[in-house]
Amino acid sequence: MDNRKQLLTCGFLALIAAGVGFAIRAGILGQWAGEYGFTLTELGTITGGGLVGFGLVILIVGSFIDAVGYKKLMVIAFILHLISGAMTLCADFAFASGGKSAVYWLLYSGMFLFAIANGICEAVINPLTATLYPNKKTHYLNILHAGWPAGLVIGGLLALLAGKVPWEILMGLFVVPVVLYGLIVLKEKFPQTEANQAGLGYGAMLKNCLVPLFFILVLLHVLVGYVELGTDSWINKITGSILQSGSKGTMLFIYASSMMFVLRFFAGPIVHRISSIGLLALSSILGALGLTLISNANGTVLMVLAVTIYSLGKTFLWPTMLGVVGEQFPRSSTVAMAILGAAGMLSAGLLGGPGIGYKQDYNASAKLQEISEETYSRYKAPKEDGFLFFPKVTGLDGSKVKIASDKGGELGNQIAVLEKDGKKLADEKELAALSTWWESNKATLDVDAPALTEAGIHGSRIAIRLTAIIPATMFVIFLLLLLYFKAKGGYKVVELDENGLEATPK
Repeated sequence: MDNRKQLLTCGFLALIAAGVGFAIRAGILGQWAGEYGFTLTELGTITGGGLVGFGLVILIVGSFIDAVGYKKLMVIAFILHLISGAMTLCADFAFASGGKSAVYWLLYSGMFLFAIANGICEAVINPLTATLYPNKKTHYLNILHAGWPAGLVIGGLLALLAGKVPWEILMGLFVVPVVLYGLIVLKEKFPQTEANQAGLGYGAMLKNCLVPLFFILVLLHVLVGYVELGTDSWINKITGSILQSGSKGTMLFIYASSMMFVLRFFAGPIVHRISSIGLLALSSILGALGLTLISNANGTVLMVLAVTIYSLGKTFLWPTMLGVVGEQFPRSSTVAMAILGAAGMLSAGLLGGPGIGYKQDYNASAKLQEISEETYSRYKAPKEDGFLFFPKVTGLDGSKVKIASDKGGELGNQIAVLEKDGKKLADEKELAALSTWWESNKATLDVDAPALTEAGIHGSRIAIRLTAIIPATMFVIFLLLLLYFKAKGGYKVVELDENGLEATPK
């Protein structure tokens, strides 16, 4: 088509919008914890809820893309992006009227709806790109997905303003790329899917995927979702905790995303030399090494080196996995890519985000109890949280830890604003409770603060060290796939002839 560049740009901008929203959300988690009293596990569930919605929508939408068409679905995504932003921006109103529980469910629902829009985009733009560039799918899918780290960079830079400007302003800025991609959607004509061109129905496409190779790829993408998006939900907080500087954590996140953005434009030449599976194996081992180094890094220089290696590892994983599916299952690309994308997103949302949050809560609280039972009793959350079949844990109260970190500064500001508006502290029950708690416990801050810092660093290190097991496992599986394809004469791309039938692999 003569508008291939415009449509590729449309998908690129849609991923920028998703990346901006994701990065800003990661950057303001600390503010949400401080303002609303969330634990790390609760924050992980909020961020994970967005990814769960993302994954479910990819799976559902993928089943009827061929019937509805690319354009109509992108129009729906455009509208939902705008609505979801309005919901999230009502958080303060929900907190004032219904307290922590109300704002928790509003933020969870807002992120879920935001993720639905992202999921529709993801379900559409991957097979769309494969349709537009049938002979260079992996290369152009990597270029398309350079939009994601571009959004992370923009969002990360905006997140540096967290605490200096209202988080609602930062969260609302993702509307800019949304409007830009929406204008392209409304103007341009979209092609038919590869399955439509081949005359295949949904049943035939699904049947084509019922082979061992496809199930192995789905399993691998579950692991990719955990290690890439699940880790991205926490990486700037974890590195910031280890370096004892939230701004350094954010800057490292921006640096890593910038590397991803640039490198994804060069996937084609790398794949040409070592194949898509070879690139995935190399990426996995670098990811495992990078995460291990992050967990052990002391000082900014070593952390930058560790993040660099981790970034080299994770850069090509997601788009190259999609490229492999497009190359091996071209007659079923819409369904196959939808299943793969859904598996990755559901893994990130149900396992990665909450799981890494749980690991931090579990290890930080255990360390704090080891250091000082008295400090733990003062800062523990009011209820325990669990994750899958692992033991439940009572983590640390985010609001109380935030108050300790800034010596009650933000709490004082909130009370001052309340009084300036002519309201009484007693009218704000949760704020009043925190004020009472602080007055009772600030005398022990000299003892509590170092213990909280040590426990937080310990929790971060252990959480990221355990996460490194995932890409190490992926590396082993990719090596086995390399041996499988070598036994078949090497990795070859399956192409379709003019009748929609599989042509001789090249």
